[in-house]
Amino acid sequence: MTPRILDQRDGNIATVTLFNPDKLNALNAAMWRGLRETMTTLAGDDSLRCILLRGEAAAFAAGGDLEEFKSARADVDRGLAYHEAVGEALAAIENCPLPTVAAIMGPCVGGGLEIACACDLRIAGESARFGAPIMKLGFSMYPGELAGFLKLAGPAVAKEILLEGRLLSAAEAYAKGLLTRVVPDDEVWLEAQATASRIAAGAPLVARWHKQWIARLLEGGPLSEEEKRASFAFLDTQDYAEGLAAFLEKRPARFTGR
Repeated sequence: MTPRILDQRDGNIATVTLFNPDKLNALNAAMWRGLRETMTTLAGDDSLRCILLRGEAAAFAAGGDLEEFKSARADVDRGLAYHEAVGEALAAIENCPLPTVAAIMGPCVGGGLEIACACDLRIAGESARFGAPIMKLGFSMYPGELAGFLKLAGPAVAKEILLEGRLLSAAEAYAKGLLTRVVPDDEVWLEAQATASRIAAGAPLVARWHKQWIARLLEGGPLSEEEKRASFAFLDTQDYAEGLAAFLEKRPARFTGR
């Protein structure tokens, strides 16, 4: 089976699957490029309202495909090109205007952990495991990949994971703020789908704006007068009128993204 990135759509929800089941969905260079391309394409589809990311079968992703490292990272130039491509794939997830939800089963390690951290929400099964034990392999995490992980985990947890190299249980990862929620293993996909459905039921422009403003506020610095005024762009939307009307008429809103 050829390792690749799969995507399918069910109405206004897309599912992206990391497919390399013979290696617990470890990503090779082609898969990293495919992930960036897939996320970029989906991000430009205004008919979508949420993207689910998952691994094939009972694993999310066991990091990068180590077998190709000897050639892909044979020198600094090749290593830099390889990991810049990884960083671009992670950025395509983190910067996606659509809400993203990771459905996590089994190992979520190294590059798999980086992918999960780039998503907006993370739903994991009780038996999932999280970490990046690359200190045991003699290499460090590329700064362009570490940035997103550090943003979510914070320095204390990032140091614990990278310096000790041990794998965290789902319960530990949740307690340290890495996960949105933990559910029984057989409920992971159902809960992820339910989460995506709740997101998709909301006003899609509002979801995009919330992601935009959260990212902006995390940058720090005061908002300009122009930015403050821009935060009221919803006043001119049909969805705002529909949302208020639906509330007053005690019926479900029918949002169109306009």
